[in-house]
Amino acid sequence: MPIYEFYCPDCHTIFNFLSRTIDTARRPNCPRCQRPELERQVSAFAISKGRKETEDGLPDDLDDSRLDGVMEQLAREAEGVDENDPRQLSRVMRRLYEATGLPLGGPMEEALRRLESGEDPDQIEAEMGDQLEGLDPFSPEGVKRARRRLLPPAHDDTLYDM
Repeated sequence: MPIYEFYCPDCHTIFNFLSRTIDTARRPNCPRCQRPELERQVSAFAISKGRKETEDGLPDDLDDSRLDGVMEQLAREAEGVDENDPRQLSRVMRRLYEATGLPLGGPMEEALRRLESGEDPDQIEAEMGDQLEGLDPFSPEGVKRARRRLLPPAHDDTLYDM
């Protein structure tokens, strides 16, 4: 009876499923969040040492230095930005969104495109301010996405039926 591993991007977790038969086509729903059709993963051959996890699902011994390093680098870049050059501002903002994993979406993409073309940032904010609210990469959701991009997924030790 094979055990298959599936990854849930919403939970950023790998789950194990026991199948009574060889079944390479079936993709179960996430047992935690019910996301349909999880992504099949290649199983690791070595068993890692057990680590405790915190309430947020991250390893207890997690060193946030990698995430902090990315944010520090972006902060250094932002310090060197010429306030009068919207192209530089756009470049740093794009890197920030890439680092956090936050999708740009239509309004932010348009705002960055306009900055890259040299438009005045104050004018863009005046025209698009309402549309850009809630797209903050430093919000809890933005930080959560950054962690998911920078950290390996958690492993759920429970064996689920497929």
